Amino acid sequence: MAATECDEQGGRAYYVTTPIYYVNDAPHLGHAYTTVAGDVLTRWHRQRGEKVWYLTGTDEHGQKIMRTAEANGVTPQEWADKLVDEAWRPLWEHLGIRNDDFIRTTEQRHTDRVQEFVQDLFDKDEIYKGGYEGPYCVGCEEYKLPGELLDGEGEFAGQKLCPIHRTPVEILKEENYFFKLAAYGPKLLAHYEANPGFIQPESARNEVVNFVRQGLQDLSISRSTFDWGVPVPWDEKHVIYVWIDALLNYATAVGYNENPRKFEETFPADVHLVGKDILRFHAIIWPAMLMAQGLPLPGRIAANGWLMVGGEKMSKSNLTGIKPQDLTSHFGVDAYRWYFLRAIAFGQDGSFSWEDFTARYTSELANDYGNLASRVAAMVGKYYGGTLPETTSGGVAEEAVREGLTKAVAEADRKIGEELDFQGGIQAIFDFVKQVNGYLTEQEPWKVAKDTSPDGQAVLATILYTAAESLRGVAVLLNPVMPEASQKLWESLGADETLGPLADQRVQDAGTWGQLPAGTTVTKGAVLFPRLEEKPA
Repeated sequence: MAATECDEQGGRAYYVTTPIYYVNDAPHLGHAYTTVAGDVLTRWHRQRGEKVWYLTGTDEHGQKIMRTAEANGVTPQEWADKLVDEAWRPLWEHLGIRNDDFIRTTEQRHTDRVQEFVQDLFDKDEIYKGGYEGPYCVGCEEYKLPGELLDGEGEFAGQKLCPIHRTPVEILKEENYFFKLAAYGPKLLAHYEANPGFIQPESARNEVVNFVRQGLQDLSISRSTFDWGVPVPWDEKHVIYVWIDALLNYATAVGYNENPRKFEETFPADVHLVGKDILRFHAIIWPAMLMAQGLPLPGRIAANGWLMVGGEKMSKSNLTGIKPQDLTSHFGVDAYRWYFLRAIAFGQDGSFSWEDFTARYTSELANDYGNLASRVAAMVGKYYGGTLPETTSGGVAEEAVREGLTKAVAEADRKIGEELDFQGGIQAIFDFVKQVNGYLTEQEPWKVAKDTSPDGQAVLATILYTAAESLRGVAVLLNPVMPEASQKLWESLGADETLGPLADQRVQDAGTWGQLPAGTTVTKGAVLFPRLEEKPA
């Protein structure tokens, strides 16, 4: 959806964000997992008829980016430009991500507003000058508490390691500016108590609450040992701490201090999607910053778990990074979008394996869903010349199918649209697909077709109409998850000619029975989910 279309709709937008991703390297499956989840969520709300704004982008400042650029013999800006143009934007386009904006922290529309925000806090006496010495993880761009660190072994014996990256921390000592974060501990705890759904899942909420209860320390919000960042406006010997810079993208991208109307209609986010390793930044520092500035807090912060390969978190640092294109080239983009949300409960850690993906693809996509679509189109073609017959009979079996679709719509809408339970919502839809397959198996239309009497033909017409109308509902429900396959099915059913564009169909109305008119031309198109070739080397 273009920005102008969103603005023209009026009213407040359903605003969803991903983290803005570090451009120290190309994106891997973990980045894509969060971004696809956000895309499915926002597509779902668009198909509810809501105004939506979906933001993603890249975090391009900080010591980690500077060192990566130096190691590659280019400036940090050149490195960021290359990665964004050659890796990040192309992948989101490849995966069908319909983000409304892509924010880069090196853009002036962002950096100017960051300086204004921090200057305001300084003027309000929320920031003071001090010194700090402590263990710092460049990978996290964060000072660590001594109790968090791990004892190194092997090549790192005798050193302290970051618990996330498992690499040695550096002891930094420098003069910094500090935000009075400690003062916001009681206010944060009060907000968590009053809004139990503010942090999800519950395990993540408990972790944050326990951390804040132990007492917060004031936050260093500047660095003076390098210059790749947004200058502190009142002291250009310092640059603004990369996380303060980064978190503000959620405000600067929607018009903070620049477009009051846009800001009012969009901010704050309804949902911040984050990885659990950056939860504290979003659930503690970000709301404290907003409180200090008198701005409203986001609706909820939803932390997804880690993707695991061989029992280890998938990341570049432990060499388990896998390119999404490695999978889409074999399984297809739609299957890729479906698999991770179907196989892993959002908010929990989950393991990926090629074997599990293959098994689920074959069983659920190819055999259950794809084969159902092919069978129905083939039988309408064989028995009615491709013209959808009119249903003139029906009984308990057909009523059960209609009720099954109604149930699937309600459950999927609640789970995906409200609870962010993508796995549960997709499961509800595929339970209905299984029900329709079972209906055809029980009704045996290939046998009923042999009865050429008017009664027999009426029964056959009812069976095939029931199956085709069921597929119409499924196409609508799965469109946010698998838009390409859903569009193919929509066209196969002739629904684009009779009901209009698939994107205009509201998910909550998908269960209204009888929308696909008799007389519609049904064609057997390409197989939705082709048989997989052998696993590439």
